[in-house]
Amino acid sequence: MKEGKLFVFSAPSGSGKTTLVKHLLSENLSLGFSISATSRKPRGKEKNGVDYHFLSSSDFQNKIKENAFVEFEEVYDDVFYGTLKSEIKRLWSQGKHVLFDIDVKGGINIKKQYPQNTLALFIQPPTKKILEKRLRGRDTENEEDIQMRLARAEEEMSFAVQFDSVIINDDLETAKKEAVRQVRGYIDS
Repeated sequence: MKEGKLFVFSAPSGSGKTTLVKHLLSENLSLGFSISATSRKPRGKEKNGVDYHFLSSSDFQNKIKENAFVEFEEVYDDVFYGTLKSEIKRLWSQGKHVLFDIDVKGGINIKKQYPQNTLALFIQPPTKKILEKRLRGRDTENEEDIQMRLARAEEEMSFAVQFDSVIINDDLETAKKEAVRQVRGYIDS
């Protein structure tokens, strides 16, 4: 496959985006997952080249200068995340379409660079109250982190109009079926 399709999934934290992406990867859709690059240190059992491409801050900045990224962002002071162009080429050379689980700004940047190849899907929680309940139910963050994620979710949801489609994840099984329907339809188009 010289050039395949690109599928961007973006959402506020707690919307179910990663669950939907994992479901799509389990379907028979010729999808490959784009592994992001980061300058942060690995957490827990994360592995280089599997969970992320872990780069030093200076290596990351050198790759920025080399124009090696499709998109990147400095999320915190000296902590970068981005998508290497080589990731897209790697998956296309394997005959796969590329699936991204990415923040909204990165998703919009990919859509701008590959407008003819990209379906950008925004996953939205049914309400802010349900989003907060989901974040608290994870039991992985302290109160300060939850409040930060909720504030960020407000900003992220304002970008939904720039995506091709919005899937409201009110019922997970329904959202899974809708994601598969849209991805399959775009592959066949």
